[in-house]
Amino acid sequence: MTVTAPITDTRTAAPASGAALRVVVVNGSPSESSKTMGLVDVVLNALERDMPVQRSQIDVYRLGPDFTRAIERDEIAADVDVVLQEAEQADLLIAATPVFRGSYTGMFKHFFDLIDQCALADKPVLLVATGGGEHHALMLEHAMRPLFGFFQALTIPVAIFASSGDFDGTTLLNPRVHGRVEMGLRDVTDLLRARATGAAQGADARQPARGR
Repeated sequence: MTVTAPITDTRTAAPASGAALRVVVVNGSPSESSKTMGLVDVVLNALERDMPVQRSQIDVYRLGPDFTRAIERDEIAADVDVVLQEAEQADLLIAATPVFRGSYTGMFKHFFDLIDQCALADKPVLLVATGGGEHHALMLEHAMRPLFGFFQALTIPVAIFASSGDFDGTTLLNPRVHGRVEMGLRDVTDLLRARATGAAQGADARQPARGR
């Protein structure tokens, strides 16, 4: 079995203080280098200017056949379950995907088909997507937000979208999108700081999943 583990980056912003916010990115892009992750990098860099961040990345297209052939959670291998737990135990989940035929990618949806139904309740989730044109932005509200509504997740009100024309390669250039990222995070900074503090205080009560 081939499983690509979450890529954990322990970099933190030097001026910030307090407990690190455990951020897990679920990346639905099939490309190793993508506009979707270019946009996510902008989000993570903005977060790191306000608080310490411990980041992990789950590339769903690299999780291997033990992931793709599973129908139920109890059918998956132990190392795939570790990856699912990484997402379930995040302080902030960033759900990121390119738009494909009007919705999220199939592997992205399959990942959340295997997530425990109650694990994301009241968890902050930031929705991020990229598409070929501005009309693809509707997917965030018509497909992604209802998906996390099913989980009763605390989806952040401002979702982040960028179209292909906003990039030079995978580098986001459009200042309007940069501004939307800053606005969306500013609205929930206090909430995220409180979640990070709560995670540190409750460390003895729960055992976080370890990236492989």
